[in-house]
Amino acid sequence: MNGATSRFLFPGSNGAVECLVDRPAQEAVLGLALVCHPHPLFGGTNENKVVTTLARAFTALGWIALRPNFRGVGASAGTHDGGEGETADMRELLAAASTLDELAPLPAGAPLLLSGFSFGSLVAARLARERSGEGRPPRGLVLVGAAAGKWPMPPVEPGTLLIHGEQDETIPLADVMDWARDSGAPVVVIPGADHFFHRRLTLVKSLVVRHLAGAAAAGQVTP
Repeated sequence: MNGATSRFLFPGSNGAVECLVDRPAQEAVLGLALVCHPHPLFGGTNENKVVTTLARAFTALGWIALRPNFRGVGASAGTHDGGEGETADMRELLAAASTLDELAPLPAGAPLLLSGFSFGSLVAARLARERSGEGRPPRGLVLVGAAAGKWPMPPVEPGTLLIHGEQDETIPLADVMDWARDSGAPVVVIPGADHFFHRRLTLVKSLVVRHLAGAAAAGQVTP
């Protein structure tokens, strides 16, 4: 962790949820960005390099990045629940976000960005779908290495940023294209990149920053 990163335990109804918080350099924050990590049973944690890269992209634009550990990871209570319990935990965490001293000053109703890598993309996409159905969609959704073909990914809005590696050996690009086709969301393919984007993380960060900055200029995301 660097000096702008802190750690806390959120007292969830299923037990503690361990969280890392990354803060932007500026005092006035734009909102909250949730970053969901890859599969816990295969070493996924909130310190994964792709997850950390996403957090850095968000803080570079002035957002507080919240990186929780899913059930059974680190100091988080419970055991892996295939996405159901993980989604419930994140839902509860977001509902309480504006009341948490660790995220202050974050006013109620602050803009929200959702993001996830691999298995985390399932949780982020589910949350985005739920909130859209409730009439309060997130200001943006960023999915890296989306888990299409492995888990039942819900459809996403056309404005979603989907980043995938051409040579992803875990989630084939063809599966992502088949899933994204119905949503109409374009897929940004990084040539030669594998599932973990080795030697491509700087490009991933740049793509996220440029996407959100462009959306802000178009009035789709709080500038």
